[in-house]
Amino acid sequence: MKHYYDVHPDDTIALSSSQLRERFLITDLFGAGQIALAGWDVDRTVLGGIVPTADPLPLEAPAALGCAGFCDRRELGIINLGGAGAVKVGNATYQLDPHDGLYLGRGEADPVFHSADAADPARFYLLSYPAHCTHPTRHIVFADLAGVELGAAETANARSLYKYIAPGLVESCQLVMGYTVIKPGSVWNTLPPHTHPRRSEVYCYDGPEGDGVIMHLMGRPDATRHLVVRSGEAVLSPPWSIHAGAGSAAYGFVWGMGGENQDFADMDPTPLAALQ
Repeated sequence: MKHYYDVHPDDTIALSSSQLRERFLITDLFGAGQIALAGWDVDRTVLGGIVPTADPLPLEAPAALGCAGFCDRRELGIINLGGAGAVKVGNATYQLDPHDGLYLGRGEADPVFHSADAADPARFYLLSYPAHCTHPTRHIVFADLAGVELGAAETANARSLYKYIAPGLVESCQLVMGYTVIKPGSVWNTLPPHTHPRRSEVYCYDGPEGDGVIMHLMGRPDATRHLVVRSGEAVLSPPWSIHAGAGSAAYGFVWGMGGENQDFADMDPTPLAALQ
């Protein structure tokens, strides 16, 4: 598991593009037949990607967690960004079609990941935080979710937001997780940008395909920086940093948060006039 450390907001001003990428951008998450994990100091975040092909892939606790099972002290959110697959947890097997999700509570057995077709494998995105108690494991079917319509075509940020793990839907200790799809003709994933002083966030971009890119804005509102991000890459967004992005073509993204408050609306908006 590769480790990422917290960074003081003032320090980002002097970082080069390559240094920003080393500290905030996670690449190579979805290698065929591989498990990739990353740990981040902020909120004790663990994220990763799993792409089983012909053989199933079990998720075991990396040594850095200091425990026998991955969920011994953690909760885990999973969203499938690839072809059809399944996750076996103990004696239960959950079928995850594209964009389906799964929540595993503290104390669950190590999950084993499968693809229905090795030629079109599942691409499981994982996000995990420490858990102080146990909530029931839940299968989240994308087709059953009610999307929330946000933004407008006039401001190029019309989008559909789907909550997977959130209070009143699927209960958790601190994990909040979902998926957003940008509507045709729009490019911005959120505008105006905002910060989350009481929790951190991780973005995992799903598209654009081919040579498409996302221009992801980050940094302090008065000293913004940017990352060039491609499909299947994840951005670490500290509580002090804005986050917003514009894509060169159609895309979606998984958003996930951990911290002291699970209220989705708990954010501090940054007026566009304040950005520098």
